[in-house]
Amino acid sequence: MRKFFPILQTLQNYKRKELPKDILAGFSVAIVLVPQGMAYAMIAGLPPVYGLYASLMPVLMYALLGTSRSLAIGPVAMDSLLVAAGLGTLAIVGLENYIALAILLAFMVGVIQFVLGIFKMGYLVTFLAKPVISGFTSAAAVIIIFSQLKHLLGVDIEGSNQFHRIFLNAIQKIPETNFYDLAIGLVGIILLIGFKKWSRHIPGILIIVVLGILGVYFLNMESLGIEIVGTIPKGLPGFVLPAIEMDNLRQLWPIALTLALIGYLEAISIGKGIEEKNEEDLIDANQELVALGSANILGSFFQSYPVAASFSRSAINDESGSKSTLSGLFTVLLVLVTLMFLTPLFYYLPNAILASIIMVSVFGLIDLEYAKRLWIYRKDEFIVLILTFLITLFIGITQGILTGVLLSLLLMVYRTSKPHFAVLSKIKDSDYYKNISRFEDEVIMRDDLLIVRFDSQLYFGNSDYFKNQLYKYMDLKGDNLKGVILNAEAINYIDSTATRMLIKVIKKIRNDGIQFYIAGAIGPTRDIIFRSGISKVLPRKFLFVKIKEAVAYFDNPENASVSHERVAYQRNKTGN
Repeated sequence: MRKFFPILQTLQNYKRKELPKDILAGFSVAIVLVPQGMAYAMIAGLPPVYGLYASLMPVLMYALLGTSRSLAIGPVAMDSLLVAAGLGTLAIVGLENYIALAILLAFMVGVIQFVLGIFKMGYLVTFLAKPVISGFTSAAAVIIIFSQLKHLLGVDIEGSNQFHRIFLNAIQKIPETNFYDLAIGLVGIILLIGFKKWSRHIPGILIIVVLGILGVYFLNMESLGIEIVGTIPKGLPGFVLPAIEMDNLRQLWPIALTLALIGYLEAISIGKGIEEKNEEDLIDANQELVALGSANILGSFFQSYPVAASFSRSAINDESGSKSTLSGLFTVLLVLVTLMFLTPLFYYLPNAILASIIMVSVFGLIDLEYAKRLWIYRKDEFIVLILTFLITLFIGITQGILTGVLLSLLLMVYRTSKPHFAVLSKIKDSDYYKNISRFEDEVIMRDDLLIVRFDSQLYFGNSDYFKNQLYKYMDLKGDNLKGVILNAEAINYIDSTATRMLIKVIKKIRNDGIQFYIAGAIGPTRDIIFRSGISKVLPRKFLFVKIKEAVAYFDNPENASVSHERVAYQRNKTGN
């Protein structure tokens, strides 16, 4: 039960002193979630109240099943845009049918994510390398910051998920700026930064929200054209089963699959990005799929459209000091109370205050220091980071993630296609065999023996490289070469292509009158040697535990030790 409901483990180890921080974080997220939810529902083509419905049961379910203490689930801009784009391609008649399909879409997204989680498909997260996560989160943070300019300037700016479009649209609207909105937003930003530098224990978000509401109400600033949240619809969602019909399922499954995968990648990217910043490791990828799936499934029963993780609210949750997923329960509580009783209190909340909260919160997701370190020490990974950043920034969030993953895989393939290949020799007055390029003045060089080490698995992508490197160093030894020893300590796998290559190489070397030995092969590699046919061209007596044993055998074949036969010949008798 604790594995499926991580909150049980949280409660077991929960400390009472952490409760105020979770309450503060939950309420801070809820204050932003209420107006954001309504706005995002409108982006999805739904009535605003459906954004609030999506802020209740899904958030509650994630609080019970989720593993990230900072991740804030609910309606988000990206998924709202995808819902609108996906349903917009269908011939839907009437708002009621549109709403019904949006709710069914949430159910389908949830089922896909839940099934992937049950079948342990969370390994997909392993393809999200740190440079990809950093580039993606930094670019998304920039997009979110600039998307808030419409509230900061008090003008209507056309939205987009591409930075240059938002920027150009904002430039065109600068002459229409409402300077009262701008002043309120700037004051909010300054206060939040000041509170953060003064003391992180000060609830800066709550303070500026209260000040903003009181200022607009008592100074009658609404008459100055200040943009405020306004009326929030009352009432709770009822329990309604999604209308499941085969025709609808057939039409919606491509959209549902896209939303399910993107929603998962967004959640993992955001969660791991925040964890990297906080030097934590809490997220269980498979459990996150179960949690997101359950959130969408249960949400669809209470008239929610698809939900995912929010960059801005997750940053607010983290900045507010969230200590566990219990903060989500307090978010739900405040949204619930707001819908029932407190909507008048939020009527006078300036949108510019919300913009300032979001801007300051997500700014922390821009990781310049990590990019600088990569530029100095790992320029190949810096290229992955910067390309992910630029594609996310100028083309789209989805394209940025997918491109980053592809670039990481290509970089991995490139590295493994040309791994480190070292020529070894014995250190003087010792039994150690080390890289001659590192210990050139300390090793004993032999013309009759070549010892090499290959620091990677052998597979189709690097088999030719291995062969060419081996022949190159053999040619450098010339006609005096009588033996070759392959130190296989770092080779943990040999695929079928590399096996065929190795068999041909061993045959050629032995036909040329040169002995070939393998030393240090680990158990799984020895199993492959025995099963694949390599042992047919390389007798078992040429397998050794250590390089020094292979050298001793090369110098005198009568020196084979008992441990050599007992260990080097050992194989997996179970066949597993």
